Amino acid sequence: MSNPDNIVIETSLPRERLDRHLASLITGVSRAALQRLIIEGRIKVNGSLVKPNHAPHAGDVITIHWPSPTAPVAQAQDIPLEVLFEDEDLIVINKPANLVVHPSAGHDDGTIVNALLHHCAGQLSGVGGVERPGIVHRLDLGTSGCLVVAKNDRTHIALTERFQMRQVEKFYQCIVCGELTPATGDIRAPIARHPTQRQRMAIVQGAKFARTTYQRLESLPGSAFVEAKLHTGRTHQIRVHFQHLGFPIFGDEVYAKAQTKKLTQLTGITPARQMLHARRLAFRHPRNGRFCEFDAPLPQDFREVLAALRELAAV
Repeated sequence: MSNPDNIVIETSLPRERLDRHLASLITGVSRAALQRLIIEGRIKVNGSLVKPNHAPHAGDVITIHWPSPTAPVAQAQDIPLEVLFEDEDLIVINKPANLVVHPSAGHDDGTIVNALLHHCAGQLSGVGGVERPGIVHRLDLGTSGCLVVAKNDRTHIALTERFQMRQVEKFYQCIVCGELTPATGDIRAPIARHPTQRQRMAIVQGAKFARTTYQRLESLPGSAFVEAKLHTGRTHQIRVHFQHLGFPIFGDEVYAKAQTKKLTQLTGITPARQMLHARRLAFRHPRNGRFCEFDAPLPQDFREVLAALRELAAV
């Protein structure tokens, strides 16, 4: 087990459950996960085992032993990583587009998690469980760029809270299909799972609020080079928002198949993946409060597509 965290209950809550109360105190950890930890004996009250429905009392000392990330679900693998920053609390990498972040159906190994377990010698937070040690946020397969990972539980919880409180600056660069107008914009459209196509997300009225702002950096033949800022963090947010505008991401097989085919016919350029890159990440360091900024340079495949479009523009 990792080093325990202790929480002292300040006020008696006779009508509250321990699992529900802890979920309100600990950002980024679900009530179901905490309930499971209580049942497994990883959460104790005054050193004793309790049930999830235990009522918290003033003065109770809650001891939490977060699960170790070294269980055999994810194994360390010597996969090269481009490290942008690393200290005792966190590591920021430039994720390549062809690597999945964590093990999942169809991706049992060869993931960022496998690479991190090797690079960090297992020193990753256990809050995400054995399949997602250290993983605070995700980038889709096919998206490259800045990814921050927590090395310990306190950092994981603090970073998760920063993401949820929108205290992390996230800038992406992308190539969109179509001559994007206007040159700047503020997209506010709620996103949820598509009602019939469960692998897709969609604009759904009444769903969770989502906001993306953007600036066109360069007009290109039948396309545009764009910088976008994420103000929220919904699944597939940039991809769905630009599709909603009518200017989907070039190379996106899910949201821009027809538009990508049309742009390829126009330019002769066939991207190997969606042209979306997490260029910049900025937040205050959980340990010392220092403002940190991390920039991931555009990968070669993105630069090649961009250069080919610029060549056509110069003709």
